[in-house]
Amino acid sequence: MKEFWKVIKKYVRPYKGYLGGSVLLNILSAVFNIFSFTLIIPILQILFNINEMQYEFIPWSDAGVSFREKALNNLYWYVTDAMGTMGESKVLLLLCVFLIVMTAIKTACYFGASAVMVPIRTGIVKDMRMEIYNKILALPLGYFSQERKGDIIARMSGDVQEVETSITSTLDMLIKNPILIVFYMGTLLAISWQLTLFVLIFAPAMLWLMGLIGRKLKRQSTEAQNLWSDTMSQVEETLGGLRVIKAFRAEKKMGMRFESVTSAMRDKNTAVATRQVSAHPVSEFLGTAMIAIVLWFGGMIILSEHTVIDAPTFIFYMVILYSVIQPIKDFSRAAYGIPKGLASMERIDAILNSENNVAESQKARPIKEFNDRICFHDVTFSYSDGSKKILKGVNLEIPKGKTVAIVGASGAGKTTLVDLIPRFYDPQGGKVTIDGMDLKDLKISDLRALMGNVNQDPILFNDTVFNNIAFGVENATQEQVEAAARIANAHDFIMEREGGYQSNVGDRGVKLSGGQRQRISIARAILKNPPILILDEATASLDTESERTVQDALDKLMSTRTTIAIAHRLSTIKNADEIIVMDEGRIVERGRHEELIAMGGYYKKLNEMQSL
Repeated sequence: MKEFWKVIKKYVRPYKGYLGGSVLLNILSAVFNIFSFTLIIPILQILFNINEMQYEFIPWSDAGVSFREKALNNLYWYVTDAMGTMGESKVLLLLCVFLIVMTAIKTACYFGASAVMVPIRTGIVKDMRMEIYNKILALPLGYFSQERKGDIIARMSGDVQEVETSITSTLDMLIKNPILIVFYMGTLLAISWQLTLFVLIFAPAMLWLMGLIGRKLKRQSTEAQNLWSDTMSQVEETLGGLRVIKAFRAEKKMGMRFESVTSAMRDKNTAVATRQVSAHPVSEFLGTAMIAIVLWFGGMIILSEHTVIDAPTFIFYMVILYSVIQPIKDFSRAAYGIPKGLASMERIDAILNSENNVAESQKARPIKEFNDRICFHDVTFSYSDGSKKILKGVNLEIPKGKTVAIVGASGAGKTTLVDLIPRFYDPQGGKVTIDGMDLKDLKISDLRALMGNVNQDPILFNDTVFNNIAFGVENATQEQVEAAARIANAHDFIMEREGGYQSNVGDRGVKLSGGQRQRISIARAILKNPPILILDEATASLDTESERTVQDALDKLMSTRTTIAIAHRLSTIKNADEIIVMDEGRIVERGRHEELIAMGGYYKKLNEMQSL
């Protein structure tokens, strides 16, 4: 339960005002419930006329009589006095009307107590999802190379929903039930401490049996949620690879894979659900057994000559006793729900507690402009598994205003080298500096504000053309967006679309061609107007005509900026100020295009291969 209280303390604190209202309304509900039940006694007295005793009013200030005895005696006196003046039928009608009124007030309080818990439940779910989402935004790219996207989506959707269902739904029970149990048990003690002592012998045994049944739920629920993650991962992979699946006629194979994981999830969920649904019948049986035993014991007391409780009062006692069993049953349901929710919370915490190894220093310095150069000082890098060094002792200077191109075979370390500049990753050895300052000593947001990225696979969002171009620029105007689009050679095709700049580009820009997506991406970088531009094979996936149009837009973008360009087609970087040739994580050649050709080395070989 320690983990449960940690969750409650963390997420419920902002809603403590609602909790206070729930506590107050639950107390009122319990008081009115007990008070309405007390009307059963005089109603029974009237219906069956089983009590012929004469009652005298006992002053409330009389200290010689207990409050319980005074309350019961005076209640009977009021009723019998009213019966004498008004008649039994009218008194019975008034008591029934009063019972209805008390019940209405009680149910109104009960509704209010439950209603004020709704903002807590919905608020916790919203806060939890926002915390996970913000953590996802803060985690470095390296984290996502080790995790499946489908698994992360499953934790943000299914696991959070399970926490809401299993944990936050028990909050109402954990507030309401203790209040009801305290008030009901107090009433039972006031009526007959002998019977109540007898009841207390059996209640712990019932709770222990319910806890015994639910011990395996947490483990089974964790396994079920892991299988749910596998399911979501397969769905995500299928949606992303439908073209390949259909091309290779692999529909049946993928269907069998999905059948396997969903069947396993069904079996595990069946086991969990079966254990859950056993809670109600088991608690119903144990509760009825306890009622029967108390009924026998109380009946023996009434039938004895030394009775301390009359029949109507005993019936009232049984009504209250039956009422206290329901909160106990709810506790048993919580014993099922909480472990299941904690299993999901563990999976959520796996994301929330993930270490960010590209964290910003508390003493990070601001940087607002780029004045001199970017330098790599003996930089080495390998990914988290440490299986292979991607960069090996790289030394490089990129002066302001220059265009530096990086070429090499796939896997040479080009993209990894460039990803160190905006601190998507940090080197394991050496350091990267800008204007002589280590990147680790700078504010990450300030550093990335100096840079604009254009990638080989342009990343667009399911939004309008306008919002995709203005992405990352606050309060961009229509004129600014159009100007950026014109420079990127994108304005004409945008205006040909129905809706123009307000037309939707679809998921990942699926409604646009490859060249159009790339020009939108270039317009986004132009609008940001960064002093440093990073191009990651920006024209590699385009046809010749699209490449020419996009390259023209890139030339306009690069003309006044420091540019680092990863190039696949060497023809696009012939005019670069310096070309860096990489092979297996090392810089093997550097120079201008003509100089590298004259060397007759690795670069010349790459150039000749592309000329064939």
